Amino acid sequence: MYSDRMSTPERLIESTRELLWERGYVGTSPKAILERSGAGQGSMYHHFKGKPDLALAAIRRTAEEMRATAEGVLGGPGTPYERIEAYLRRERDVLRGCPVGRLTMDPDVVSSPELRAPVDDTLDWLRERIAGIVEEGQEQGQFAPSLDGEEIAAVIVATVQGGYVLARASASPAAFDTGVRGLLSLLAPR
Repeated sequence: MYSDRMSTPERLIESTRELLWERGYVGTSPKAILERSGAGQGSMYHHFKGKPDLALAAIRRTAEEMRATAEGVLGGPGTPYERIEAYLRRERDVLRGCPVGRLTMDPDVVSSPELRAPVDDTLDWLRERIAGIVEEGQEQGQFAPSLDGEEIAAVIVATVQGGYVLARASASPAAFDTGVRGLLSLLAPR
């Protein structure tokens, strides 16, 4: 499953990322991590202090990846509206859900300030980044001056995260796509 060139700590982090996304914190046992990673018995404790330390490394990696992916679209070419549209319409595994957003529903992650911090920081970063794009669009006359960039950013993030939930509940990406289309029609420059 993993490249022979990938180090044991990297295999452990990648396995933990996948398992957290699939099963949550409680469902991610050290045994499952070792089986998925192909690492030997005791490897986890050789490279990490324990499951919480490994989970934190995995959550940080997931958060960094989400930021990089979002920035690749939000920082790309186009008008502010086009960049927001590209972010909303980018390719996603909608039925699998957001690997960061799903962590907010995990009571063990939310109750741990250390595990929750990368999740909070990433969602805060995303809202701030989108708010800046909305404000840029206002300066260019693309968005109404009466819009509040922070509120619009919160709506965009809520639409994406809520779209994942609705899509998973209906077992169809149509609910996600409908939410995106509705939001884009509200944001479309006049």
